[in-house]
Amino acid sequence: MEDENQELIQFTEELHNLADTSLQNVLWDKRSIYKIPASVTALNRIAYMPQTVSFGPYHHGEDHLKPMEEHKQRALRYYLNRSGRRLQEVVESLNEEIQVLKDSYDMLGESWKDDKKKFLRLMILDGCFMLEIIRLATHSLDGYAANDPIFSSHGRLYIAPSIRRDMFLLENQLPMLVLYKLVALESDGAQDEEFVNELVLNFCYPNAPVSKLDKSLHVLDLYRKSLILEDPAWKMRRPRVKGGLLNVVNDIFRSATGITDVGIQFKKGKTKSLRGISFHGGVLELPVIVVDGATEATFLNLIAFERLHVGAGNEVTSYVSFMDNIIRNERDFALLRSRGIIQNAIGSHMAAPQLFNSLSRDIAFLPNSSLEGVHMQVNAFCKMPWNECRANLIHTYFRHPWAILCVTAALILFALTGAQTVYSIIPYYKSNHSTSPSPPMGFAAPPPLPTSTPPPLTPPMHPPRPSHRHHRCRCVQK
Repeated sequence: MEDENQELIQFTEELHNLADTSLQNVLWDKRSIYKIPASVTALNRIAYMPQTVSFGPYHHGEDHLKPMEEHKQRALRYYLNRSGRRLQEVVESLNEEIQVLKDSYDMLGESWKDDKKKFLRLMILDGCFMLEIIRLATHSLDGYAANDPIFSSHGRLYIAPSIRRDMFLLENQLPMLVLYKLVALESDGAQDEEFVNELVLNFCYPNAPVSKLDKSLHVLDLYRKSLILEDPAWKMRRPRVKGGLLNVVNDIFRSATGITDVGIQFKKGKTKSLRGISFHGGVLELPVIVVDGATEATFLNLIAFERLHVGAGNEVTSYVSFMDNIIRNERDFALLRSRGIIQNAIGSHMAAPQLFNSLSRDIAFLPNSSLEGVHMQVNAFCKMPWNECRANLIHTYFRHPWAILCVTAALILFALTGAQTVYSIIPYYKSNHSTSPSPPMGFAAPPPLPTSTPPPLTPPMHPPRPSHRHHRCRCVQK
């Protein structure tokens, strides 16, 4: 009986805590690094797991990632030497924000919550290593040996790409606050958050201009913001959606080859922003995208972040869903590649078209998609009667080479038959045209035109010839 009362009291306290949701709402706002549910990772678990290095607590200590731990120690040592700071100063700087750092993780283990020193050590080691890797890809690092396996030209060529791939995994993120604090401590506050953002973006886009961005949650969040930068002019051109979700669901979007059949042309956009998709005057403009070995993992983690982080938006998910609609086979992929919209760095022409199909396998329809207006514009163009007839004609008669030859032969035969008919009618027409046709019924024949009678022909005048018969008569009389 006493145990039952104790359970009832405990249950009542839990209900009371649930009733006060204000604290829970505050915690939700602070979270930005999530453990991805098994229902999401089931289709492609390896795309969400680091392969070379761990950042943060979620994958720390995994056997296949342990070899990189010793290199983190060396990165910390070089950071301290370059900054002229003592380790204790770094610890104190991050300790000021330790609760904010812990609250960034959605499912932080109890051992990390309870052991403050262990958590700070992890943040410092991983933060310094990430900072050195970013600088490795963008600057020459002084102080490292030429034969260093990581921080050298060799590491930049062979190791940095795989580390870069792991840095864009949602479960493998560090709060951006760690990098902000480390850089500020190193430069005595001379380099601010904007400088760190620029440093990270130069790592994401080597040898390319970068834009200024606001404060970000982590590297993945910053990279996502760089992908969806919006030109103010796009808002003026963005169509207003009428009809809502029902119209879009009922419309079946055509593939790239199907879109060209109705007369729509594809054009390479001038921007790399995923928001740079527009449709105007029968031209569908798409941003350029480079497809490489890390594209699948990066986009899957961007989609997972939009799914789990409330308020993040759905721009990346909308883009992937849009591309999945227009790329359904190798011909669609080859068409976009020929227009310069997709740059294939995978090497396999078979694997590349399947990429967007695999990315969208677990994506539900987005009722408030940022590309909903473009979707409806393209469908409206495709439904115009002449465009539908054109598409049916091309699909039926001009899709395969043999069909084209048959249609061409039929047209030639029709032309020859027509020519033969014309040549057969011409003699008949000429013979009938020589006789005056009788006037149609109901109309009087026109009076004949007056004609002048030509004068009679007179024979030419010649002098009289002598008559031999007359002379003979005279001779006879004598």
